[in-house]
Amino acid sequence: MEPFRVLSTLGMLGYGIPEASLRQGVARRPHAIGADAGSTDAGPHKLGRGVPDVSREVTRRDLEMMLLAGRELGVPVIVGSAGGSGARTHVEWTWEIVREIVAARRLRLRAAVILADVPKARILAALRSGAVRPLGPVAPLSEEVLAATTNVVAQMGTQPYIQALDAGVDLILAGRSCDAAIFAAPAIRAGADPGLAWHMGEILECGAMCAEPGSANDCMLGSIEDGRFVLEPTNPARACTPLSVACHSLYERSSASHSEGPGHVLDMSQSRFDALDDRRVAVSGSRYVAQPLAFKLEGARSAGFRTIVIGGIRDPIAISRLDEMTAAVRAATQALFPDRDYQLRFVIYGRDGVMAEREPTPVPGHEVGVLLDVVAPTQERADTVCAFARSQLQHYHYQGIKATAANIAFPTAPSDIPCGEVFEFSVYHLMDAGDPSELFPIEYRSLGA
Repeated sequence: MEPFRVLSTLGMLGYGIPEASLRQGVARRPHAIGADAGSTDAGPHKLGRGVPDVSREVTRRDLEMMLLAGRELGVPVIVGSAGGSGARTHVEWTWEIVREIVAARRLRLRAAVILADVPKARILAALRSGAVRPLGPVAPLSEEVLAATTNVVAQMGTQPYIQALDAGVDLILAGRSCDAAIFAAPAIRAGADPGLAWHMGEILECGAMCAEPGSANDCMLGSIEDGRFVLEPTNPARACTPLSVACHSLYERSSASHSEGPGHVLDMSQSRFDALDDRRVAVSGSRYVAQPLAFKLEGARSAGFRTIVIGGIRDPIAISRLDEMTAAVRAATQALFPDRDYQLRFVIYGRDGVMAEREPTPVPGHEVGVLLDVVAPTQERADTVCAFARSQLQHYHYQGIKATAANIAFPTAPSDIPCGEVFEFSVYHLMDAGDPSELFPIEYRSLGA
């Protein structure tokens, strides 16, 4: 096949595309321009609340740059997992930004909006037939948990994208997607080997993170042809090396040689990474192995409301008695609120705040940071419990104390910070399916005069 070029503008739409890098990429005349816009890295809150993961202002800036570049070249712009979590509310949030850009720039475009929301009735039927199973170390899905879940999305593969590209659209705005599918789909449609296309997509979806120095906020050009794909950062300050690309192929992977996606396994056990020059790397040998089709489901449910306090302790005597202090505060709080309709947590930064009980060297330094975290059924309840626990921590009289109070310093006033509703992943499962497009309806929309 003739080389097919795909430009990845950055690792997360809304992070801020570097204009100079984009112009360098446009000069290479890619056949498609894409960006991943979603992640579960921020946890379940964005999916549960239906709110975006990034700012509207920067998202509009990035989208405008991409749409103008796509119209300049006459190539499709592809955005996956729109709005962060890829539910309809996130997709429509992004669509409104597109409408504003088109009106302001007096563009004309035809778009495919691909939705990824899965009706709970569809999941319930699959659950009852045994077609839903846990993904990793999570509990089996129950009907009660499913009923309490708000938004549920499925990760689409390449087929819905290919169907939209076949319709000749200028823009694809898709809901929750397997990240690599955004970039693999146009290449597969152009005749590329699916193993190479999926491997290229798994790298391109992170922008320039496979380069040295790596960054999710920069562009990467992928060019696929017979037997290999080539990666090249468009920013001259960055370079790909065989080591940097091979290392990034392990990123977010539980296996060093295999990566599972919708209806396939990507086998990288025979992949080669060869330097073409001091900035470009060619990858070959990656294989696509078909397997029964299953889609990853993601859903979230409310877990209450949160209030936090952030403080610091520098008194060496207090630091030596941290466990005594927190245990006493917990006991006093449970005595005043015996129904325990709340969760009370202490996170001690500077000792084991990141790894908790897995921390191999829990030796405090000269100061520690304390996060007091309360989750309760209502915001008022969380505020109440947090305020009491904070006051107990503030005035706890530990052995050896040199003062009557001020055991902990608060960097902000007010010290207590209501965070609003809290969500947890309630659906994180695989659902068997037969048709790769059945869960992902496409709406074709036109804008402009």
